[in-house]
Amino acid sequence: MKTARTKAYTTLSRWLRWLRGREPILLVVVLLVVGGIWTFAQIAGEVIEGETKAFDEWAVRAMRQPDNPAQPIGPPFLQEMGRDATALGGIGALSLFTIVIAGYLWLDRKRHMTVFLIASTLGGLVISLSLKHLFDRPRPDMVPHLSIVHTSSFPSGHSMLSAVVYLTLGSLLASVLPRQTLRIYTLAVACVLTLIVGVSRVYLGVHYPTDVLAGWIAGLTWALSCWLLARRFQRSGQIETEQDAPDN
Repeated sequence: MKTARTKAYTTLSRWLRWLRGREPILLVVVLLVVGGIWTFAQIAGEVIEGETKAFDEWAVRAMRQPDNPAQPIGPPFLQEMGRDATALGGIGALSLFTIVIAGYLWLDRKRHMTVFLIASTLGGLVISLSLKHLFDRPRPDMVPHLSIVHTSSFPSGHSMLSAVVYLTLGSLLASVLPRQTLRIYTLAVACVLTLIVGVSRVYLGVHYPTDVLAGWIAGLTWALSCWLLARRFQRSGQIETEQDAPDN
């Protein structure tokens, strides 16, 4: 126990030395990462203890017609829109977006940044699947599922991976845009895409709200952690910065 505490203290000391003199935004991001881990742990604890069961089941049922649990609320076309929205968080769509941006970075001769982007995305996928296996929460069973599912429920993989991919890609794109309004718009679009993917999972009856919330938090925490790591690699020259330009 003493050895573990000593290692933790040493690691914390190294991080504090690295942060000393850095811009305030790094301190904010570190606090957000720590807060995200703590919040995820709190939600997971409440789910394991069954404290969220009543709210989760109420929220899932609230998305369906009172007299017909197989029919979601809203006009018929809304169900189709829900499927379209949830597809934006699927492996196919996220892989496509990642490949497109990775191809752009590769052609722009940012080879190390390309590898980092792919590794970050794959790392998020591994963490998502590992968390699902660890908690092994059953899917909602009080309403019919309107989307095909293959894994367990907690946390929502669609929500987590959409946060990882869209926020990472959005931050990369925003970093090379010249105007502040364009950067804000890009990040806002990334956040909206992540939001509608998560909501669609509850609407289709394949996730509880706490699954989605935990997925958002885990995805955001991973994306911020990758951003911190990328900044550190850029400072040491291990990966390219946004301003790096090819010689030819």
